[in-house]
Formats: sequence, structure tokens, C-alpha cells
Amino acid sequence: MIRNSVGYMPGKFSLYQDLTVKENLNFFATIFGTTIEENYDLIKDIYVQIEPFKDRRAGKLSGGMKQKLALCCALIHKPKVLFLDEPTTGVDPVSRKEFWDMLKRLQQKGITILVSTPYMDEAALCDRIALIQAGKILEIDTPKAIVKHYSKPIYNVRANNMYQLINSLNDYEYNHSVYPFGEFVHYTDKRADFNQKELKMYLETKNLTDIEIEKTIATIEDTFMELAK
Repeated sequence: MIRNSVGYMPGKFSLYQDLTVKENLNFFATIFGTTIEENYDLIKDIYVQIEPFKDRRAGKLSGGMKQKLALCCALIHKPKVLFLDEPTTGVDPVSRKEFWDMLKRLQQKGITILVSTPYMDEAALCDRIALIQAGKILEIDTPKAIVKHYSKPIYNVRANNMYQLINSLNDYEYNHSVYPFGEFVHYTDKRADFNQKELKMYLETKNLTDIEIEKTIATIEDTFMELAK
């Protein structure tokens, strides 16, 4: 009874590579004592995208198609809770977005979804987040509340040489935290009276040019980095 209430999709594709799309789905439906037809309404939005390839072996599918097939197999018995273990790792950005759109639709059908993910932008799409490091829970709250826990002003810093910029900021005696963030470096200062001009002058002494420093808004990733320090 408990087993039938849970659906699980592992991070690594674990379906039968030599079976076709339809054969995999039929197999998992049979294991849980159901049929594709019985719960088709639940997987329809996902399955229609892979149905044109229903006779193709699972091992020959693209990463995004494998992901959709695995999700269909996890849902075919209509679980109350769905566990997803890093479901979008190694998947292209378009397929990632499609996948999360599918999860939102599933949530509206009353399925509780627990997702583990290394992508903070995905975590921000969840109702509640648990930030975990080395098996220890650092914080649990809604995405908005977690970001509010970040108390220090944070700055985007950019210059002509990213590697040299990071090293220079790490050597700066007043730095509180320094780490790359896309095309910028996210920087926080130990002092309450931090002066951007003073930091810019310091970076210029390190022969850096095209220096930009602007205040920005903290993200979930910033909060995680701070808690994990």
C-alpha cells in the first residue's frame, strides 16, 4: 500500500534500454497492477510528446525524451508522493524548462513532489526549500523567506580580468565573501560603512580596468553560500 502511494525517478536513467518506450511504460504499469489506459489522464500531457517515438528503444532516446519517459513510468500508478532525484542533471535548458512546467501541472493535480536539485534557479520554483550541505539541513523555508535571511548588502563586481579580480578581492582585507556569479563576482564587505569608491581604487592598484561595482539583490544561491561558510 505504501509502495503504491510513492513514485520515484532516480537521477540516472534506470529504465530498460532495450525495451521500447511503450514496452517500458506497460512494464511499470503491470508491476503496480494498473494499465496505461487507467491513468492515462495523469501522463497524457507528457506522453503525447514521446508517443511519436513509442516504438523506439529507450536507450536510443535523447536526454530530454528519456527524462519524460522516466517521469511517465513513475506516475503510471498515480502516486500520492513523487520523489525526483536530480531529474534535470545533464539535460539541456529547453528540456529543463519543459520539465518544470510539467511538474507545476502535476502539482495542480494534487501530487506532492519532492525534488533534489543542484540548480538554485530550480529550487526557487518550489513552495519550500531545504538547503543541505554534507547531510545537514542549513535552512528550511519558502524561497522568499530564505532570501530575506541574507542580511548583508551584496554587490556585483566586474572587471577586465575575472581571474585576477577574484584573487584581488580575496586578498582585500575587508572582504566577507567572494565568489563567481555568472559574468560578475558577488562580493560582501565586513564593514557597515562600506564605500564602493574605496574598493574601486584598491582594484585599480591591482592593474584592473573596466571596473563596475553595483548593489544587487541576494539570491537563494547567495544564502546557501553564506550558510555553508
